[in-house]
Amino acid sequence: MKSKLLHEELEKRLVAGRLERNVPLAPFTTFRIGGPADLFYRARTSEELATAILAARELEIPHFLLGRGANILVGDRGFRGLVIRSEVGGIEFLGGGRVRAGSGVETFPDLIVETVRRGLGGLHHYVGIPSTVGGAMWQNLHFLSPAPGRERTVFIEEVVESATILTEEGSHRSVGVDYFTFGYDYSILHIRSDVVLDVTLRLTPTPRDELRTVIRENLAWREERHPDLWLYPCAGSIFQKLEGEGAGRLIDRCGLKGHVHGSSAIFHKHANIIVNLGGGTAAEVLHLIDLAQDTVLRELGLELTPEITFIGEF
Repeated sequence: MKSKLLHEELEKRLVAGRLERNVPLAPFTTFRIGGPADLFYRARTSEELATAILAARELEIPHFLLGRGANILVGDRGFRGLVIRSEVGGIEFLGGGRVRAGSGVETFPDLIVETVRRGLGGLHHYVGIPSTVGGAMWQNLHFLSPAPGRERTVFIEEVVESATILTEEGSHRSVGVDYFTFGYDYSILHIRSDVVLDVTLRLTPTPRDELRTVIRENLAWREERHPDLWLYPCAGSIFQKLEGEGAGRLIDRCGLKGHVHGSSAIFHKHANIIVNLGGGTAAEVLHLIDLAQDTVLRELGLELTPEITFIGEF
């Protein structure tokens, strides 16, 4: 009864008719895996996103902020609480190479297409990587540029100027890039419950032909090593990189590349990726994660740490 009253109070605070119940989460993740959320709400403006977060906090309703649904695994039994999907849009070009984007804007294709069209470089490196602007901030989106003479890892922090956030304490605040204390696969958002509402980026005027060349190179590199999400839904890299050697190489050395369990598999091109072969489950993915960790520890004496986030009940 208490839960019902809380849900009714929550519904009063949100946009009428927008709160949904028992919504399967699989279609909203790149893994295409996950049971239903008790409550599901699409926030389409910064104000709606902030209102939903504040209401869930005040009513003490368990909640999770969902963007593109990459880098997560949702349990087969779903999420007992409120899933808030950020669909906060808006791309505004401010002049001088600066662009402001809502946290729910997809970096690819939406933001990259619009910036490249205007001859602005900086985001083009991330072509093909599924993420929203808010998700890019959460993980410090990065990509290893493969072209000769340009072999380096590029990070989203390099083009971030500022952001508007809803703080853990409940206030709106404009912060600079230093606030996020970015690291590899890390930002302050991992330890603080701040929510990104929009981000201002400072990009570099660049000839469109140069941008398109990098885009072609990066897409070709990804095609050789990463799964096509339409054919092989996945969450990207499963384990954190170990110093000196990538997790995928370690798993491959143990002979697990291509290993199939049920309708899920360790990808045959990249052993640090687990793919959904069609109808895969979170339980199957967890089995493969455990298998990789146990085998690498037993045979190589090294511990693999997952970098994806586990959401809901398994």
